[in-house]
Amino acid sequence: MWLDMNFDSIESNLRQGGRISRADAERLWLTAGDEQLQTLANIVRERYHEPQCATYLLMRIINYTNVCVAKCDYCSFYRLPKSSEGYVRSKDWIFSKIDELLQVGGDLFAFNGGFNPELKIDYYVDLFGSIRQKYGEQLEFYAMTVVELLYIAKVSKITVPQALVCLKEAGVRWITGGGAEILADSFRKRHSPLKYTVAEYLDTQAKILESGLSTTGTMVIGFDETLEERLDHLETVRLFQDDTKGGLFSFLCWTYKPYNNDLGGSEISAGEYLRHLALCRIFLDNIKNIRTSVLTQNANALKGLTYGANDFDVPWEDEVTQMAGAVIEQDVLRILGYAKEEGFKTTYRHVAKHPAPLAIPAVS
Repeated sequence: MWLDMNFDSIESNLRQGGRISRADAERLWLTAGDEQLQTLANIVRERYHEPQCATYLLMRIINYTNVCVAKCDYCSFYRLPKSSEGYVRSKDWIFSKIDELLQVGGDLFAFNGGFNPELKIDYYVDLFGSIRQKYGEQLEFYAMTVVELLYIAKVSKITVPQALVCLKEAGVRWITGGGAEILADSFRKRHSPLKYTVAEYLDTQAKILESGLSTTGTMVIGFDETLEERLDHLETVRLFQDDTKGGLFSFLCWTYKPYNNDLGGSEISAGEYLRHLALCRIFLDNIKNIRTSVLTQNANALKGLTYGANDFDVPWEDEVTQMAGAVIEQDVLRILGYAKEEGFKTTYRHVAKHPAPLAIPAVS
């Protein structure tokens, strides 16, 4: 078999700081055992991180509006304009969500709302400026996703760089790689044709970095994507990271939840997620932080630490994935206990410059 002849050479290459090819990635996926993938993933992990050590944070995703015109068939959350179930949350409501997490020592918030045609750039400048003014440096926030930024610029009739200038002046420092799902145009044409092409996505993300803001890489698996489309995504991300000389702070992969939407289907197995997570770490050798998804994998996510991940968040809330079937567990000590059972010491990774003391005891 190919693996019998080549696994040792791949392992040796990785130990010497090399990288695998796309063809290697495909063959590993098809023929490598779980333990072999773990071995290779941890070789790459240990280029950046101490063995048996992981970091985590408390994070709340604030869904400030559910009105969206993208019509992605895998989304259970959106409502079209004029829907009686559509909403835009008030600033006081948003502040209350922030206050709740700050009280337990969390310091990172992500905003996710989709493509609401009524919300122009002035709305976001006012919202994020108000948050920065009220809370200063005691929190950090992911203001929006790459695709939301692209849409907001379009609907506001300004360029992406102009939108970025406005957002930076309002105190924004992060725009995440969300909205990537699978970076293959064949996938996007099937499921999210109104959500921009891969080239447009990458161009926008490059402009984020050029503006001085920070961004991340993301991926969602478990729709109907092919192995080729998954590899397209990983190859695209690795090349982008090479071209931007390490522009992506981290890479997070999570799984599709098939409930209450048009696409439907069934969830992939926990084992498939872990194998893919290992492949991400092995192939994306130029990204320091590979994150495992507690939001969609719960306790299984902590097994991901043995498949190459080094970081995770304990999600406090996310209506988008909850409406699609995700179950959020807010017992932080219990979640950290899962990591301990896998043999890992966990350390809180503060994101804010001057966070409040963490109210959750350390687990080692």
